[in-house]
Amino acid sequence: MNINKEKLVSSIKKISEPKVLVVGDLALDEMIYGDAERISREAPVLILQHTRTKLILGGASNAAHNVATLNSGKVGVIGISGDDYYSELLFDTFGKANIDCSKIVKDKTRKTIVKTRISGSITTSITQQIVRVDRQSKGDISPETENKLIENIKTALPDYDVVILSNYHIGTLTDKIIKFTTDYANELGKVVVVDAQKDLGTYKNVTSMTPNLPDTEKSVGFEIETEEDLKRAGEKLLAQTSAKSVLITCGADGMFVAKPNQDYTKIPVFNKSEVFDVTGAGDTVTAVYSLALGAGIDPVYSALIGNIAASLVVRQFGCATTTVHELLDAANGLKI
Repeated sequence: MNINKEKLVSSIKKISEPKVLVVGDLALDEMIYGDAERISREAPVLILQHTRTKLILGGASNAAHNVATLNSGKVGVIGISGDDYYSELLFDTFGKANIDCSKIVKDKTRKTIVKTRISGSITTSITQQIVRVDRQSKGDISPETENKLIENIKTALPDYDVVILSNYHIGTLTDKIIKFTTDYANELGKVVVVDAQKDLGTYKNVTSMTPNLPDTEKSVGFEIETEEDLKRAGEKLLAQTSAKSVLITCGADGMFVAKPNQDYTKIPVFNKSEVFDVTGAGDTVTAVYSLALGAGIDPVYSALIGNIAASLVVRQFGCATTTVHELLDAANGLKI
């Protein structure tokens, strides 16, 4: 594809303007690190000498964190937490990231969503993840919590330009919440972007969505191996959702943007040889793409900026973020 670098750079400069509301499964990533010391006498397991613990915003929280680093904290989140030890850590981490978390609903019947990763290292080796422990409640939220969330969305949404529905399918985004948020956002003239892992056809009248390739295949019901398959998948999702565009992320094969009237664009991946860790890269793409759409940038250039952002965060370990300055440097350095 032909890229107008001047248009790309001017577009990046606009993405810090929109205000974004993220609604979805808010999570905390707890990263525990230690030095491998010896094998335990109690059981054939490794003993780690704890060195540090790092708290990172994960799930829908990671999308919000990515937005906050790009638009100077003009972002809010709506979702649920438990009323537990990790709830306080989640709120504290949001505060440090300059994210408005005042509309989170505390539900004593549910656990705060936490993914604990325990990693070890020795002096002659890189850090290695050993085990992950997930804390979360199964099943949808209660009708009472659902109604509280809808009231908070109704109160907050008028103050934002974009709403991201970030669905990790842990129970926050019920059908009722999805429909209310989408209908209300359309009534207010807001941009609605969906980041979900399945059932993509259930989201109606959204601005766009950002599924990856495996999730797209699950939703459209066929394998995607060629560009023609991508076109078929894009057409099917557009027909099912009445979206204005669909962005399919294809990993090492780049991205694919489908718009109505058989308008397709294949975008190559940037910095393909420098991938270190893809954790959270999808959230980065969604955040940047949504900001760009909210700034009035067309879907193709919005996807291009998201692609550049992904190429930056995959060089870092764990869920990472980027800045407008880094995006501008990367865009100016592109050989196109």
